[in-house]
Formats: sequence, C-alpha cells, structure tokens
Amino acid sequence: MTDLAQDPRWRRFNDREFECPCCGKRFGGVYDVVFDHPDPWGHGNRAKSGEDILWAGKNWLSSDLCVQDGDYFVRCIMPFPIIGSDQSFAFGVWGSVSKDSFKHFYMGFDTSDYGDFTGCFSWLSNNIPHVGQDDWIPCDLMIEDPTKRPVLYAQSKAAAVRAHQENGITFDQLLDIYASAGNDIRPHLLDG
Repeated sequence: MTDLAQDPRWRRFNDREFECPCCGKRFGGVYDVVFDHPDPWGHGNRAKSGEDILWAGKNWLSSDLCVQDGDYFVRCIMPFPIIGSDQSFAFGVWGSVSKDSFKHFYMGFDTSDYGDFTGCFSWLSNNIPHVGQDDWIPCDLMIEDPTKRPVLYAQSKAAAVRAHQENGITFDQLLDIYASAGNDIRPHLLDG
C-alpha cells in the first residue's frame, strides 16, 4: 500500500492553508460527489428548483426519496476507501428498490426506527464515473446506522465496482472522478 502522506499533491489537497499559485483556490480534503436525482428521473433538478419536494404529476422527488411511474428510489451513499490513507470517498447515489422495500424504509424514515428492516436488494440508479460501471449494478442496500442514509454495496456480479469498494481507489482515480463531475482540480495541486 502506498502512503499518500508522501504525495505532495495529497498534502496540498488536505492542507486548508495551501493556496493554488495560479488562482488562489483552497482545498479542504476529500468531498463526496452527489447526484440530485436518479438517472431515470426526467423532471428537473430538485436542488436547483428550490423546492423541498419536486412534483411532476404523481411523480415526486425529495432529497432522500423518489417515486416515478411506479418505480421507487432511496438516496444512499456508496463508499470507496482511498488507498494509502485512512479516508474514504463516497458517491451520493440513488438505489431503485421494490415497492415493499420502499414502504418498509418509508415507515421508519422520520423516526429512524426501521424495525426488522435492515436492508434489501437495490439497483444502482446513477451512472458513476471511473469505477468500472458499464451497466446497471445490482447492490445490497444496508441500514448500517439508522440515523444516516443507507449504504449501497455492489454485489459480486458487479466485480469491478465491488473490487473498488473492497480494495479502494487511488488518489489519481479520485481526481479523475472529480474531473468527471466538473471539478478538475489536478492542475491546482501541482507545484507553482
């Protein structure tokens, strides 16, 4: 395992006092990449709308739940450890679940009391960059801490993604993910 503490880019990335010599930009370390809605949702961006719940006929999207045309989605996190560090990165993604699983989750959502419901099967419903995804990924949605969002773990059928979740991603892969999400910070971490 490579110790990222030896990588000057990693040190700059995590140093809140470091300023990019070309633009003065500062960084505060690892941040997550979050999807506003599941990919099948075609009714706009909830966060940009300013609404707590974005309605489109009978379809609706909140910050944590979504119903569209008989499909049910739950906001989750999908964690990836960073090789050579004690930190993790996560995608804020959406998982598609069955109607029954959605009902079980919904019943405990406001109280964080999910009873016997500890998780369910889910399809990852966002296309995540740079982790080997080439199709919809079968996952296990797990309630690990009832006060936090559920966690998605790729099943063994999604070997590349599962391997990244188990073994980690490199710092360069993390930087590629950030660039794919529209924030290419690589040039700002180089020597001045």
